[in-house]
This record gives sequence, structure tokens and C-alpha cells, in this order.
Amino acid sequence: MPDVMIRGRIWMSVLLAGITATACNNGNKGPKSDSIAMRRQFAESPVLSPAQSLKQLHTEPGFSAQLVAAEPQVVVPVAMTFDERGRMWVAEMNGYMPDTVGTGEEAMNGKIVILEDTNGDGSADTRTVFLDSLILPRALCIVGNGLLVAEPPRLWFVEINGDKAGKKTLVDSAYTEGGNVEHQPNGLYRALDNWIYNAKSSKRYRREGNRWLKEETHFRGQWGISQDDYGRLFYNNNSENLLGDYFPPGLGSANANQRRVSGYDENIVPDNRTYPLRPTPGVNRGYMKGVLDDSLRLVNFTAACGPLIYRGGLFGKDYDGNAFVAEPSANLVKRNIVSDSLYLVKGRQAYTGREFLASTDERFRPVNLHLGPDGAIYVLDMYRGIIQHKTYLTPYLKNEIGMRSLTQPLNCGRIYRIVPEGSTPVTEKLGRKTEDLVKALGSNNGWIRDKAQQMLVDAQDKAAIPMLKALLANGSKGTVQVLHALWALEGLHALTLDDVTAAYVKEGNTAFNQSVLAALPAVVNKQNAGAAETFLTELASRENEAPMAEYLANVADKYEPGFGKGLSKTVYEAFPNNPYVADAVISNAKDREAQLLADITAWNPDTNLVIRRRLEKVIKDIKNKRLSNMDGALAKEYPRGAIIFKTVCQTCHGMDGEGIQSLAPPLNHSEIVTGKKERLIAIVLYGLTGPVEVNGKVYKVSADMPGIGSNDEFSDADIAQLLSFVRNGWSNKAEKVVEKDIQAVRQQYKGRQKSFTMEEFK
Repeated sequence: MPDVMIRGRIWMSVLLAGITATACNNGNKGPKSDSIAMRRQFAESPVLSPAQSLKQLHTEPGFSAQLVAAEPQVVVPVAMTFDERGRMWVAEMNGYMPDTVGTGEEAMNGKIVILEDTNGDGSADTRTVFLDSLILPRALCIVGNGLLVAEPPRLWFVEINGDKAGKKTLVDSAYTEGGNVEHQPNGLYRALDNWIYNAKSSKRYRREGNRWLKEETHFRGQWGISQDDYGRLFYNNNSENLLGDYFPPGLGSANANQRRVSGYDENIVPDNRTYPLRPTPGVNRGYMKGVLDDSLRLVNFTAACGPLIYRGGLFGKDYDGNAFVAEPSANLVKRNIVSDSLYLVKGRQAYTGREFLASTDERFRPVNLHLGPDGAIYVLDMYRGIIQHKTYLTPYLKNEIGMRSLTQPLNCGRIYRIVPEGSTPVTEKLGRKTEDLVKALGSNNGWIRDKAQQMLVDAQDKAAIPMLKALLANGSKGTVQVLHALWALEGLHALTLDDVTAAYVKEGNTAFNQSVLAALPAVVNKQNAGAAETFLTELASRENEAPMAEYLANVADKYEPGFGKGLSKTVYEAFPNNPYVADAVISNAKDREAQLLADITAWNPDTNLVIRRRLEKVIKDIKNKRLSNMDGALAKEYPRGAIIFKTVCQTCHGMDGEGIQSLAPPLNHSEIVTGKKERLIAIVLYGLTGPVEVNGKVYKVSADMPGIGSNDEFSDADIAQLLSFVRNGWSNKAEKVVEKDIQAVRQQYKGRQKSFTMEEFK
């Protein structure tokens, strides 16, 4: 049967189902309608001018959307940052998916441009090309006199000489090693602690003089990253509204043997429901039951990205600390309310049945959100029909793209700002006077505070030190101004242990205190190690401070050997069933896990203690890793398989095949991988919908595993190599897969479009 007929029948079945279905209330619109009526209403998806598209943007009452820039001033914007003059530096990913097979995606047509509003009317009126001839640029960050630019696979630092690109320095030759366009590192978010963090990555960077430091940290998110007032990081993946950290970002990743650390990569807002303003049949799995509702609207996130913790001070107190999340496949931006409970961070959606921002224009594709120097939220709109990358594009979605001519346009892009209705916020420009920058650390706008701190640190402005010390001594205790002063001193290498202990507020805000304590590694030395020990020992006696005390124990241990081990014993004996304490203890026990288990067992033989169970899991993981046979010989035997694993599978299942928290279950020791090869082939060709049980553990990952059977890049021989590779990698050992096996399964399920569930294989 011709493929187009198959796709047509699938879509007809969706329509027929909609005819008999009960219409749902859309929240925003109110009137009821069935899917066939909705299909008629939105049968076409015309390309709209910026003014026309703006009219189709609907905001929460009390707010308005304003057009800041549009083509030809900006094209396909995917990331941006502001400089101290309030100018926008924008990454344009012009080459992304020119058509459904990605023809010409490697063209050197990406750019970094500078957009400026010279007359103060809120709209950009000048465009300067800073860099061109780039291939799919995806992130940027201003650092001192230069710009970090992520151009896969490299990370460059490019000096800025009068808005022209100067000397280029290679910071990381493998910044985006592995993965496809949807699954490569991005973000380059400069956090409160003076380090630059990334989404879809475990790396962080920092400039010290003319050197670039690179360290491993926790793996985080997929596209976009943000921070709150205390420097905690927030992110997400395509199917999950909001993820984030309970503890400061520079801690908890010291033990490479420890795969999961409580308090990091936590699910902050588990509610993934979406409320589009229009039908959204053009999603990759739109034919599957439960993906769309009766009026063809997306039910749950499928392309969540670009999270922003709002810190602008312009919207009012009810919005401070709220988390906004973009969903381009549903043409909307969601608002979540986030709150603290000791060191836990939890959140909920702000509304049921409606969104903060939504559009009836199908080509409105918000892919990133940024806080501006005026306190507004800036929305980057790629303004495209195609946002799904070719690697996972289903025949169903290809048909949708063709039906409404969604391939075009390729030369559009818009940037909006969201402001309180009737307001005309002014972009604040930062000068370079030391006293002005120090004063700006107390601004109501988090962007201003961040930028002022960064400018002081980048300039290594020593004249600021006495002013910052005065802020610590005389500023209001427990305020964000004090935090910025403290971390500015850390960046100037002028912070002391006395500064840290004085800023700490006993019985104060836990999140504030954690941010203060995170600066301890920068100040402890041989002379003050004893005082640091006394301070940490006091903290360890309180359960809400014990995880932080334990994370920092090894700082003093470098100068007073044995202190760290003693503090660990104190906290695990006091709080043996606290998972955050347990994982903090394990994080400081790299390559000493067996001895730690023996010590715990000797103290208390109870096998149900949380710390014991979590430690035993780490020891088991170490054993599995040692048994790994994923060596060069396997990659040589299956070269195409190794490449496909690295670019398609590794980004969710991990390089070691042990899975990634909130993304995908393990492949190593998986009976799904090593069992019947026909089942595994079917899953890889057509995809899998969870939940998934591996080795007796149920993984309720929210994202579907997409199939690659429709991807023209991969031949049946390639897929056979991939499966042979994973079936014999790590500790797996199973029969190899050959091309004929793939062909047989294709024939068995000829015409199938939807993903499998594990129930179908029983």
C-alpha cells in the first residue's frame, strides 16, 4: 500500500474519531466544537506578517505583547543575550530544517547579530552582523571583552572589537560532542556563582584571566536554562514542564560513580498539561490516542523548552520567582508558581484551562524566553512551520506539513516582549563607574543585578572591594543584594571565611543560606581550616543544613585529613533515612564506597536504612561499569552502529547505557535490549510509549522514545549495526542483528505508524 494512502487513512481515522467525540472546553475560547469543525476552521495555515501574527497573540489579562524585532532585522532567532547598553545579541539558526529531510542543513548561513533600539520606542531599528557563515549556532554569552559562541561541535570565545569580531579562541573542541540538533548542549547561562552552565550537558565553564576553566557538574535538561534569586538552576526536557535543583549548582557531582543525587534534576512541576488556543494536529505523535484531545489540541507538553524564572520586578510580587516555559508545538508560553519548603522546591501551574500566552498562528514558535534589562519577558519566535528535527520526524507529521504547506517560510523570525498592559518600561543601561555597579546589585531587576556583578568580576575591579565589604557588613541581612555582593567578592578573589560566616543568617532562609555556604570552597585555607570545621560541625547538627554541611566537608578535609570522614559519620548516624543527607555523604566517598558500607553496617545492620540502600545501588553500578565491554573493538566491528548510538541514543540513554534521570531507562542489563531481537527491532523502528519496566523497576518517563524507521539517513544495515552494538555493549551479551532481521520486522508491521507499548509484546 502506498505510504501516502496509509497516512491519509491515519488522518481520516483521527477525523472520524473527532466526529463522534464530545467537544471539550478550550478554556481560553470557551465555545465547544468537535474536531471536524476545528479542522475546517484551521484547514489553512497562512504565513502572517508580524503585525497580523501579533494580533493573534493572546496574553493573560493585564498584560500585552509588543513586537520588538521581526524579519528582515532578525531571522530564526533561537538564543539571545543583552549587553550593558541594552542591545540584543541574537543567534540566528537559519539552516535548521529547510524541508522535511533537512536539505542543506549544513549550510554556513547562521549568524550572530546585534539589534539595537536607538530611539527608545521599544523596537529594534538597527541590525549589525557580528559573525556570519556559521553552521547552526545555538548559544551565546557575553564575558568581558568577548562573546562565547556555540557552533557545533565547538565552543569559541570571540573578542569584540567595536562590534566587530576579533581574535577567536577555541574553548572546547567537543562542546556538542554527540547528539543531533535537538539533543546538543546549549544555554551558556552565567549563574550567580560566576560559572557558566549548560542544558543537555554536564559541563560548566569559567574565565580566569586568559585561561578558560572547564569542570564536570550535573547533567541538566534539554533546551534552555535559568536561575532563581539564589542561584539554583532550572531547566526541563521536551515532555516535562519544569525540572531543577534544590541545592547550589557547584556541589554534589564529585563522585563520578554516583548516577543519581537527590536534590538535583528534581521534578519541580509534575503537571505537564497544556491548553492551546487552537488545534495542534501538527505534532509528531498527533495520531496517537491521548496526545490530542477531542478538539485536536495537545494534551501534554511535547516540546517544552526555554524555561525562565522571572526576576524582573516589573510584573508585581505575585510573579516574582514564577517559572515560564515555552511550548512551540502548541504555540504557547506557560506560567508556573514555584515555592520553597526548607530546601525542597515545588511548583504548580498558575491556571487550569488557559495559558499566560497563546497564539492561534500555527507558525508562532516560542523557543526561548529571556529576562530583559527593562524587566520584561522577551520571547524568541522562530516563526516556522517545521520545528521537529528530521531524525525523529514521523510520516504522520510529514503529511501534516504537506497538507498546510508548513515548510515555508524560511526567512522569518520575531522577538516579542511581554509587559504589564499600558506600561512603557525603559531599558536601563549600565555604566562602568564602580559605585554605580555596586549600587545596581540592589536593583529590583535580577538582570540588572546579574549584569552588574558580571561587569565587576570581568573588569577585576579592585576598587569595588571595600564597597562590597561594606554591603556585607551593613546591608540588609538575607537579601539578594548581599548575595550578589558576596559572589562579586568571590569573583574578585577577595572573599574571606569571615565574610561568609557573617552573611550566613542562623535560622534564616534556607535557600539564601545555601547560596552563602556554597562560597566556602573559595575561602577555606590552611590558616582558617579549623574555624571552618567548627562552623560546618555546627551546621551538621541541623537536618535542614546537614546536606550542605556534608557537601562542603571535603573542603576542610584537604587541610585537616579525617575531618570529612568524621563529619560524614555524624550526619549519617543522625539522619540515616534522609535521602538528601545520604546522597551528600556518598558524593564525598568516591572510590571509598565499599569501606563506607562496611562502616555503616558495623554501626547499624538494618538493611532498610536509606543510606545503605542508596550506597548499595552505587556499588552495584560500579561493578556493572567494570564489567563493561564497550571497547574499541566493538566500535570497529559496528562502526555505523557506534556513530548512530552516539548521535541518536546516547543523549537520552547515556554514554554508559545506564539511562538518564527523567529522560530514559538503562540499556545496560536490560531484558528489552538482550531479549527477543524482533521486539527490540520493532521498538527502534516504530518507537515506544512508557511506562517501561527494566529489571523489575518501572520507569515512568514522560517522553515517548521516537522510532527511526522512517528516517532516510539510516539504512536497514545501519539499524542492524546499531542494535548489535547495544546488544553487546557494556555488560550485555546477545545475538547479533542482521539486515534481513530488520526487513522481516518491517514486513510484519507494514503500514504501522504508532509507537508500541510494552503491553503489546506480552
